[in-house]
Amino acid sequence: MHLHLAYPAVLAVLLFCVGLYGVLARRNAILVLMSVELMLNAVNLNLVAFDVWLRDSLHAGQALTLFTIAIAAAEIGIGLAIVLAVYRNRGSSAVDDLRDTAERPDDDPGDDPDDSDGNRDGGPGAPDAEAAPAQKAEATA
Repeated sequence: MHLHLAYPAVLAVLLFCVGLYGVLARRNAILVLMSVELMLNAVNLNLVAFDVWLRDSLHAGQALTLFTIAIAAAEIGIGLAIVLAVYRNRGSSAVDDLRDTAERPDDDPGDDPDDSDGNRDGGPGAPDAEAAPAQKAEATA
């Protein structure tokens, strides 16, 4: 019995395309991580299929698949930890919101043209500086 290589190759291409679509089109970080896992599993399927098709005595494709699975497990563990930390801080796991995580340096107080006295309080309708941590604590609870 000889394995026909077209069937697992077509399945791997379909899995990889679904994963690629998920990475490019999804906004939720968990779904993006799941899509990356689909892409890695498509690669694993190709490695095992070519290993069987070539009848490799060392089974290098299966050994590489084990390394890929170990790397994927580490990646998903670290990725989920990062996503959970971002979700706790921001309240959302949307990938578009991650762009704002870089801290920007504060501008000089005199740079704002609307604020002639160098004060950063935002005017009479702005919340107090003491109320902001309490509001953040309520939002995270």
